[in-house]
Amino acid sequence: MTLLLWITAFLLISATAAAQQANLDHFPENFVVAKRGEDSVSLTCLATTAGPVTWKLNNEDPDFEDYMSKSGHNLIVRDVDTPLLGEYSCWRGETKLSSIYLLQETDEEEDTDSLFTCRAKSYGCRFSCKWTEDSYGAVRLGIGPDCTKGLPSCNWVSGQPNSQGFHFELTHNLSPFGEESTRLEVTAEAINDFFLLRRTKLFYLRDIVVPDSPQIVRVEVVQSNLNVSIEPPSSWSTPHSFFTLEHEIEYVLRDNGKTGTSSSSLIPKKISMFRARSRDPLVFSSWSHWTPWKNGRNSCQCKKKQTSELSPQCLERCKKKMEKRRTKHVKQSQHLLK
Repeated sequence: MTLLLWITAFLLISATAAAQQANLDHFPENFVVAKRGEDSVSLTCLATTAGPVTWKLNNEDPDFEDYMSKSGHNLIVRDVDTPLLGEYSCWRGETKLSSIYLLQETDEEEDTDSLFTCRAKSYGCRFSCKWTEDSYGAVRLGIGPDCTKGLPSCNWVSGQPNSQGFHFELTHNLSPFGEESTRLEVTAEAINDFFLLRRTKLFYLRDIVVPDSPQIVRVEVVQSNLNVSIEPPSSWSTPHSFFTLEHEIEYVLRDNGKTGTSSSSLIPKKISMFRARSRDPLVFSSWSHWTPWKNGRNSCQCKKKQTSELSPQCLERCKKKMEKRRTKHVKQSQHLLK
């Protein structure tokens, strides 16, 4: 085929395939991936009866017979390149028997860390991943060597698209109580037009553990300090005596506005606000997000705040104060009546 004929045929098939490419926002049920430099690819027609079949490319008669040959019900495609990619369907007369997509492995050298990241809120059996590269219409993730090799036995998880890309919820079978010696093997496959990208990440679960923000449950005055009681987030692994967390408190001094941090539960009394974060001290995991800033000055002002604005601990404390006042008032009234 001369260069002019090749260009003409390419323009014709590109126009036909444009709509197909725009709609390829999922992984087809049947597809074959041609590797760069591969001599030929065999496409199978799922015909249940004997007899000749014909093939179409993107619902049109193919214009590249020089690059195709039949072998029974199979179609052999040679020197695979862009014009030869798309949906191949086999027909008997006017009846469509089956279809299969021919994709090509992309040679783009994407940095795997920039494509998807994973995070575990605890050492439980679930973790999440997010894909942020927006040029791909469909993305899926799988765990294990079968997925790395692209075998049919892989249990793929399709991504849920959102404004930031694709979100995944994955599960593993690692024991949270044993010493971690096996790395998780997570493979991502992504489709952009008729090109497929496959990348694999290997990491230990402990490398992706990032706790949720902790819970500030109580603040008590201890002489010239405040004693801040912090508990792990509800999503953290239990028992907490085994899965320990260390906390860090950041505070703002009331007098000069300077900030300070404390790795203990004690912070200065004269502060305007404070917040806390946590991490696993045994593996030095990444710190959690900070909690929202909490007012450090008279945080339990019962008269000045609505009940809905008080924490359960403050609410209980205010109730006790009110009860004491009522009791004192009753005693004073009874004394005056005598």
